[in-house]
Amino acid sequence: MASCATGTEAAIRAAACRDGDAAAHLKLISIFVIFLTSVLGISAPVLLARYFQGKPLYDKAVLVIKCFAAGVILSTSLVHVLPEAFESLADCQVSSRHPWKDFPFAGLVTLIGVITALLVDLTASEHMGHGGGGGGGMEYIPVGGLEMKEGKFGGDVEIQESNEEEIVKMKQRLVSQVLEIGIIFHSVIIGVTMGMSQNQCTIRPLIAALSFHQIFEGLGLGGCIAQAGFKAGTVVYMCLMFAVTTPLGIVLGMMIFAATGYDDQNPNALIMEGLLGSLSSGILIYMALVDLIALDFFHNKMLTTADASGSKLKKLCFVALVLGSASMSLLALWA
Repeated sequence: MASCATGTEAAIRAAACRDGDAAAHLKLISIFVIFLTSVLGISAPVLLARYFQGKPLYDKAVLVIKCFAAGVILSTSLVHVLPEAFESLADCQVSSRHPWKDFPFAGLVTLIGVITALLVDLTASEHMGHGGGGGGGMEYIPVGGLEMKEGKFGGDVEIQESNEEEIVKMKQRLVSQVLEIGIIFHSVIIGVTMGMSQNQCTIRPLIAALSFHQIFEGLGLGGCIAQAGFKAGTVVYMCLMFAVTTPLGIVLGMMIFAATGYDDQNPNALIMEGLLGSLSSGILIYMALVDLIALDFFHNKMLTTADASGSKLKKLCFVALVLGSASMSLLALWA
């Protein structure tokens, strides 16, 4: 549990860093810098996918990018979001009160986030099964029996495979949308916390750290959007939503401070930050492990083939996963 007591030197240093005008100037700079880096991060994989679409290595390249994305998302949830949520609710201003000192709410809300993501997944899968292109009632036909199965000829099999591909696309779109919801929660928390802060010594290094943070997180989400095959209008909308969320969060935080005087160390602000962070973390953990990592490594045809190319691609995807996790984890040293 954090202690409320602060040393004289720490108090003097904190007082010297608290400059509302300087902090406001830095926050205005951060709005534009973070917006530009967010656009760069999320648009890069989308534009590359559009450029390379239809070329021989397109599917493999998108899969590698998606595995890198999965590592980024998993690291974001476990190394960035969840520890910050626990830290907010463990602050002495919060943990000394009822009911916050009586129960580990950060863990509970994370669990709720996981179960909520599962419920959305199950509901959408059931909907796709009953009405999504007739895929729910399809009979599985093994590869060795494609010639004829209860009167089904090759043309029927091709139609069935087309339906299955459409269902996979629908699943990828759902994953991208739910993933963006979890990331938006996280981005709002980051933005509001920075917007409410009056500590220029904290804000200055955060601008650089959050710029890299948004680039990696954008690469992660953009990789999933690229594979989902959305229409151009939807892609632009999803990219724009990601790019503006953190800057809008900063503006919202500045408005909250102006209206209430609450800074980022206010107990009510810490409680809200802890609860939203826990919920976001639960959603992101589920999406990373179940809908990204497990789905690709155990159910993707390109990674489950027993030949040499499949084995090589699987190793490459695993390296991409580790690199994504490591790069995002490293940023925890600064943000």
